[in-house]
Amino acid sequence: MLDWANINTVLLDMDGTILDLHFDNYFWQQHLPKRYAQSQGISVSAAQDFLAQKYCDVEGTISWYCLDYWAEQINMPITDIKREVDHLIRLRDDAHDFMQALRKSGRRVILVTNAHPGSLSLKVEKTALDKYFDRLISCHQYGVSKESQSLWQQLQQDVGFDKQHTLFVDDSTPILDAAKTFGIGHLLAVANPDSKQASRQIDDYPFITDYRVLLDDILQSHA
Repeated sequence: MLDWANINTVLLDMDGTILDLHFDNYFWQQHLPKRYAQSQGISVSAAQDFLAQKYCDVEGTISWYCLDYWAEQINMPITDIKREVDHLIRLRDDAHDFMQALRKSGRRVILVTNAHPGSLSLKVEKTALDKYFDRLISCHQYGVSKESQSLWQQLQQDVGFDKQHTLFVDDSTPILDAAKTFGIGHLLAVANPDSKQASRQIDDYPFITDYRVLLDDILQSHA
């Protein structure tokens, strides 16, 4: 599936790729609408419709991922409300073994997430995922999201990776498309980011539903 002999840097998304996306889906689609409905004295379905349009307006931009933006948009303490359901934050079942194999293989492993620094901090607090990585990067420090070519240019300047020897893993095909356009040499999609939903059909990229199928290949080829 992947040419591990030619991969020395691994860039990994966070939500849906290392962490179960169920927390984020539940928060944005169910919990926040419920809390917004309570604050406005409207029905949950009306709140869901209102927020869905708000989400659509900025989808794919850094604002969509920005907790400060949403706190301002709906005048609610987003981080505090996230903590109300933070027991749902968890690693994917296959993530630990995958990350351990990457570390043992000597490859440089970097988290690159569109998540807001506040969201990243909460997830590190709940999962200790920082122990698996050489570096944690929130794209907010660059002012653009992974959908943007500017992000990839800034990231390469900052991290100093060789495109042809870098693997990028994400659950979003538009983001994988952006990485492909930039010239990242090795790409992998995650077909089952949310443990409560069925796997998705992915046609354009190699994909996994369980990282453990990769372990032998990773460990047999050190960086």
